[in-house]
Amino acid sequence: MRSNLNGLPGTYWYLWTGMLVNKVGGFGILFLSLYLVNTRGLDPTAAGAVVGLNGLGGAVGVLAGGVLADRWGRRRTLLACHAAASALMFTLAFVSWLPAIAVISCLLGAAQTMAGPAMVAAIVDVVPEHDRTRAFNLQFWAFNLGTAAAALLAGLLAEASFTLLFVVDGAATFATFLVFLLRVPETLPPRAATAGTALPPPGRRGLHTALTDRFFLPFVGLTLLLAVLSSQTSTILPLAMKADGLGPSAYGALMAFAGGLIVAGQLFVPRLIGTRSKAVVLATANALLAVGFTLVAFADAVPLYVVAAVIWTIGSMAAAPPNAEIIAELSPADLRGRYQGVFYLTFPLAGFIAPALGGVGLQRLGDRHWLICGVLGVLAAAGHLLTGRARERRAAELRAVRAGDGTPARAGRLSG
Repeated sequence: MRSNLNGLPGTYWYLWTGMLVNKVGGFGILFLSLYLVNTRGLDPTAAGAVVGLNGLGGAVGVLAGGVLADRWGRRRTLLACHAAASALMFTLAFVSWLPAIAVISCLLGAAQTMAGPAMVAAIVDVVPEHDRTRAFNLQFWAFNLGTAAAALLAGLLAEASFTLLFVVDGAATFATFLVFLLRVPETLPPRAATAGTALPPPGRRGLHTALTDRFFLPFVGLTLLLAVLSSQTSTILPLAMKADGLGPSAYGALMAFAGGLIVAGQLFVPRLIGTRSKAVVLATANALLAVGFTLVAFADAVPLYVVAAVIWTIGSMAAAPPNAEIIAELSPADLRGRYQGVFYLTFPLAGFIAPALGGVGLQRLGDRHWLICGVLGVLAAAGHLLTGRARERRAAELRAVRAGDGTPARAGRLSG
């Protein structure tokens, strides 16, 4: 594929642009819990349950997205899910019946998460392996640039009208659909080109392969703990700030600050983590999230929330590039969508667990809820240190097989 800016392929930059546009306007779910409490009169537990349905739908959508990305194609999957998400968000803007809102929340989760596996699989398809760290870092940078802009804009829109907030979100999603429709080709590799990378026998290859990969699944489980922590910022944190007398604009400003910190610092992350072990980097990242969310237990004003946000944001910045690289290293080329689907399953599951249990935890435990979050971060950090060495050996073996350096006997041993 033709390369342009900074040597990365043109298709990558259109994918990057589409994601940025979508994230700038992607704040509907971010403020759904506040909408349900402030406008619909639900208590935090009920609001958490409705928002949790978004995560439940996302769990189905992300697996479907992974399978469709491999079978149907990356481009078709991206177009279908963005068209559906746009229509659903426009509908949410004008629906007031609570059961309908709950159903839309669930369907939105499915439509929005279908995009993740296809997006990352397409990036892996078009970006050479030596450039993937930079590509994933730029992707995470754009994600957070969009999130920062979205949080700041959404805080102002939520003060004025939740209807307008949902309409703008739907329009941004439709704009992303147009970028992909007009500028992104299909990137799915031909099956013949990927046949040589088959590590289980071809008859057993499919979603089952990713779900039974004994090196990949512990990594997915540890990522789920990280995702549950990260999801606190979009589900439970606004309710905690509301309990401290801080309004939507304060929460929006805090999220914009955290996103701005990532925008300013993310481009330096590859240099900082360099050639360090991915397991050590991920353990450090989870430990920082643990400290940041523990501090929320003691925060009751914006300055203290800012200190906590700085710490957990540094952890998030450190975790993103190695997470993306590990999936690319462990997944066969013709199963990239499925491996991405299983990995991305952690985020909708976290989107269900965090609000469903977090709403109850915040209501019944108060600030002790954040101490429990700290314990989860410490457990995730320890898990990466315990499993990282075996995972990195596996990745090195798979690189040798892909490069043609592994003998047939060795490849057969890996497939077991």
